[in-house]
Amino acid sequence: MKTPSRFILYAIVFFAFFDLFAQLPIMSTFALSVGASSFIAGFSIAIYSLTNTFGNVLSGIWTDKNGPYRVLVLGLFLTSLSLLAYQFVDSPSILLLVRCVHGFMAGLIVPAAFTLSANITAMNRQGKKVAITGSFVGLAAIIGPAFSGIVASITSPPTVFLFVSLFGWVILFVTIVTMRLNQTVDSKKDTHTAPIKPDPKVIRAYWGAFFLMFSQGALAFLLPVHVQELGYDSRLSGTLLSMFGVVAVLFFLLPTNRLFDRFSPTKLTALGVAIIGTCQMLIGQAGVQTSLYGVLALYGVGFAILFPAINTLLIQSTSPQNRGKAYGAFYAFFSLGTVAGSSFLSALPLSVVEQFTLTGLILWGASLLFLVSVVKRRQIF
Repeated sequence: MKTPSRFILYAIVFFAFFDLFAQLPIMSTFALSVGASSFIAGFSIAIYSLTNTFGNVLSGIWTDKNGPYRVLVLGLFLTSLSLLAYQFVDSPSILLLVRCVHGFMAGLIVPAAFTLSANITAMNRQGKKVAITGSFVGLAAIIGPAFSGIVASITSPPTVFLFVSLFGWVILFVTIVTMRLNQTVDSKKDTHTAPIKPDPKVIRAYWGAFFLMFSQGALAFLLPVHVQELGYDSRLSGTLLSMFGVVAVLFFLLPTNRLFDRFSPTKLTALGVAIIGTCQMLIGQAGVQTSLYGVLALYGVGFAILFPAINTLLIQSTSPQNRGKAYGAFYAFFSLGTVAGSSFLSALPLSVVEQFTLTGLILWGASLLFLVSVVKRRQIF
């Protein structure tokens, strides 16, 4: 039996994260332009992640019940439709409503896409395949902000969402045409959904996802402020993030991706968290552009190690019957980590350097816990 084209899955993953990253440079200014206060502008960003969490969980439940194909088609359709609603935003209240709907609908796509990808990949090649999939997440992180910044400066933020919506409709059409005849791969599976057991690997994957995005949320919040305090142009923040994205993509695509199928994913998780934790502390101490670029490049390596490792942990400890729910919860932890990383730090009366240091210490503590969990498991068995 033929399986769905992996390139279609890569395109879907790229669209889902392109939609996310394209919002980052323009959302706060768009909110202010329709009359929102600074608080509402910030809340309009957070509310997307919060409602995205509910979409992730529901996607997982539906994926296990109906198969990932139907959930993907539904998610692409509703997300593309919700993106069109930005054309009608003319007040803060309408903006918040659209953000809630958009966040929830977008949350349906990623768990279903990663579940389908995992189900059609041989177990001994999961790490490498997840790394390649991660490269499309990295590409979206590089292209999305640049695209939206350029288009918004020439036209307006609603036009950015219009283009993203058109991209979504194209992906939806291609998905239906190429995958419709192959939906039996997942839709005829056993309708009995096995419960997700509290497997230690699942728990590690969830916490790995949380700490990865906790770090990302902290970086997105602190880096622009740190760059401004150093006296550099705000554009430096964008190029620094691009550096991290480029290095991550290269690490995903080059032969370095073979290490994910050769080493324990838990050890790689601990290593990845330790690297990004170290980078958080180093960023706070860096005072010149060259050192900032070097640290962000190292951060890209840490991200490239951590993302496939936690995905591999999840895949190895689930089956096709319960993988949808597992991925739904997994990406819910992604969303919660992003919110926690920015909101937690912003509430603390610390300097930017101290906040970077605290973030690094938290991540190092998490890395040690991952290593301890491996040692305990070996003692048990």
